Amino acid sequence: MDLLEIMLKRRSVRKYKDEEIPKEKLNKILQAGLLAPTSRNRKPCSFLIVDKKEVLEKLSESKQSSSKFLKNANKAIVVVANTLVSDTWIEDSSIALAFMHLMATEQYIGSCWVQIHLRKSKSNESSEDYVRKVLGIDDYFRIVGILALGVPFHEVQAHKIEDIDKEKVHYLR
Repeated sequence: MDLLEIMLKRRSVRKYKDEEIPKEKLNKILQAGLLAPTSRNRKPCSFLIVDKKEVLEKLSESKQSSSKFLKNANKAIVVVANTLVSDTWIEDSSIALAFMHLMATEQYIGSCWVQIHLRKSKSNESSEDYVRKVLGIDDYFRIVGILALGVPFHEVQAHKIEDIDKEKVHYLR
């Protein structure tokens, strides 16, 4: 697939088959995250791979809504950024998540970004604090999101290039 085709095919997939993701596909997804550009090349992001069902179940409670499907994912990648390394952790984490999301599509792996930053858990605490407790990570690590991964339960329809909103583009002259 070329890059535009991957972008058109990328969808948020929340329903997965009970199948293992091949290690070589997971490695390519992680390589995409590691290749993501960061401000001043500081590389503050680390990628925590979660595949234990009991931990995925706990992470599925990390938000008041829209995270339940994590319990059925084959794996999840929690992107944590070290604030002692860079103050652009939101941007750097977001780019890494987007790169991995696109690579998952290219590898025919379903993925969905679970927003953690600025969200509340089922217990009404900060979703970031909740995830830090579940994973036992220090407070100076910030968490923008989690990428759920799995073999898609069914094929998803790609977007169509003719459906993009070209009215959002403005030339300033």
